[in-house]
Amino acid sequence: MTVKFLTLNTHSWMEVNSLKKLFDLGEYILEKQFDVICLQEINQGIASDLASAAPTYTALESSPDLRKDHFALQLVQYLKARGKTYYWSWAYNHIGYDKYHEGVAILSKTPLAAKDLLISDTDDDTNINTRRALWAETTIDERNFTIVNVHMSLLGKGFETQWPRLEAELEKVKSSLVVMGAFNNPTDETGYRMILDSSLNLQDSHVSAETVIGHHTISDAIDGWEENTLSLKVDHIFSSPDLRILSSHVAFDGGAAPVVSDHFGLEMEIE
Repeated sequence: MTVKFLTLNTHSWMEVNSLKKLFDLGEYILEKQFDVICLQEINQGIASDLASAAPTYTALESSPDLRKDHFALQLVQYLKARGKTYYWSWAYNHIGYDKYHEGVAILSKTPLAAKDLLISDTDDDTNINTRRALWAETTIDERNFTIVNVHMSLLGKGFETQWPRLEAELEKVKSSLVVMGAFNNPTDETGYRMILDSSLNLQDSHVSAETVIGHHTISDAIDGWEENTLSLKVDHIFSSPDLRILSSHVAFDGGAAPVVSDHFGLEMEIE
């Protein structure tokens, strides 16, 4: 049996035609039947109406109450209406664009145990460099996995202390480990090398996979990369060396799946 993973920085409600893009994301999830999905920039309006029920949601103490317009809640509800149940959790990072609670979410076909980990030096939600990693443990086909979803700061903006703090916790993991998300550090540059040079002996899906498709996940100036003019891969999937990676594909680049965000996504299949 294979296991399928997806990571995507959604840009959430900041996208033009955001609801249509949420549906496009949902349809691709249904088509590919991903086992675990990590999503970043998952937003809800600070002043929006509270959600009434979210039966498959694992709430975390540091996260605000769910609002009806929570992007991941809307996605899970869409998937449920199409016949697919996902368990999920959400870790709150900071206030975005002066009007959103912004964080990271994990969706899993199988029940999960979730927690968050403050990896930034600051816990001030008005500071955009306040970052929490979302940590989920789940069992898929009788195999235990630890899944970690991150949306990290750029090097020089906080990554240099966020990564060592996360690394210290990851060293305690005994199960198969998958760390994915928006790392904001391009392939082969300093921050990226910090990850691969760590004692965790992680493998990059886009290096170790038997089949690799796509080269970059941003290609222009976007939020956080306003001066960028290059095609860069800043979204990654890293895993423990016990996993055999069959494929690593850039997704939502306008090919097999439409563009739904200012980032492309990344999918991985393991055996």
